[in-house]
This record gives sequence, C-alpha cells and structure tokens, in this order.
Amino acid sequence: MRNAPEILIVEDDPQIRRFLRATLTAEQYRFHEALTAAEAIAQAAARQPDLIVLDLGLPDQDGLEVIRHVRQSNSTPIIVLSARGREKDKIEALDLGADDFVSKPFAVGELLARIRAALRRAATITGEASGTVFRTGNIEVDLGKRLVLVAGTAVHLTPIEFRLLQALIRHAGKVITQRQLLIEVWGPQHSGQSQYLRVYMAQLRRKLEADPTRPRFLLTEPGVGYRLLEG
Repeated sequence: MRNAPEILIVEDDPQIRRFLRATLTAEQYRFHEALTAAEAIAQAAARQPDLIVLDLGLPDQDGLEVIRHVRQSNSTPIIVLSARGREKDKIEALDLGADDFVSKPFAVGELLARIRAALRRAATITGEASGTVFRTGNIEVDLGKRLVLVAGTAVHLTPIEFRLLQALIRHAGKVITQRQLLIEVWGPQHSGQSQYLRVYMAQLRRKLEADPTRPRFLLTEPGVGYRLLEG
C-alpha cells in the first residue's frame, strides 16, 4: 500500500525481526530494519518513518541513546519492545520521549494495538497543531512550532510534558479526569498508573507556574482530575 504508514524496526535478534517482518507485512505496513543503534539513528534521520519499534538491548549502544537522538529533532512515535521489565527502565524510556513500552515476550495483537494507538495519537496532534496558539495568563503555547513561552521566555518541555500540556489545552476550561489524561498521554494500558500523572503534573507546574505550590492555571480538582484555566 502506497500510503501505508512506514515503520522502522530496530532489533538485532533475527528471530524477532523475522516475526515482526511477517506481522507487519500481513497488516500491510511498510517497514525498514536496523540492527544497531548507529544504524537506527541514521535511518530515522534519513527516512523519517511514521513510527519506530525499538529494542533497548542493541549490540553497539543502549537503545535509550536512539530515543535521545531521535527526540533532538522530531516527535516520531517510539514504541520500546524490550526484555527489560523493571519499572525503572520503563520510566527512563518514557522520560526520554518513548511513547510506549511493550515487554518481551509479547502478544502480537497487543503490539499491533499499541502501534495503531500511537499512529492515531500522532495523526491527531499533527491535525491539531497547524497554526494553533493557546494563551492563558502569561503562558503562550504555539502547538505548531511546539514552542512554550512564560512571560515571553521560552521554556523547554520534555516530549511527555508537552503531550500532557497538549491534552490539557484540548480540554481547556473543563475538568479532565486522571484516567482520561492517562489514556490520552500514555495510552489505555496506563489508565490506572496515576503516579505518572502526578510526577509530570508537578514538573509542568514547576516550569509554568510562578508558585507551583499555589498554581493559578494548572488546577487540581480533588478526587477527579485536573483543569487548565482559560483566559
């Protein structure tokens, strides 16, 4: 299919690579393969794929380095596919900008669902982003340029912090539940992991609010969720 999404598989295990190749072919995705971190970084820059499926245990460098390099230039969805199952590894990968984390061994149906969800989120953000600028108080967010200003000064947000802010902007003025935010930012599989949300909301407040302990714009609705104040 000419317009099918293009996926970059970064995996050095030939059996898993063969399995992924067959799975993606059956779903009519286009794909390319990289066996090392260096090759993955080069292909990601040259091909600009629609999504990356990334193993962390690569022969030349840790797969986390691939996430770091990719996130320096673009927001291509990255799904980590790894035998590392520790919470610390998942949080580090997500913190660096991965969109999702699937542990090996994995079910093919689950992986395909995660791929579809990541592609949908990317398409939604792209559609929303063109030319949209949101302002509240001294905070200004240019969604197209991914630029955040506080009192005229640029503020750097991590990819996940920016996605969280985007979700709040999408529902500005309304209460959005913790579960809704978790699904929109991290995906349905993380709908019960409210610790992610608390950590990133605290980080956003530190960067955007004059007094993070008494926020004016990023408000908590006790027992329900959060609300971004408009105007």
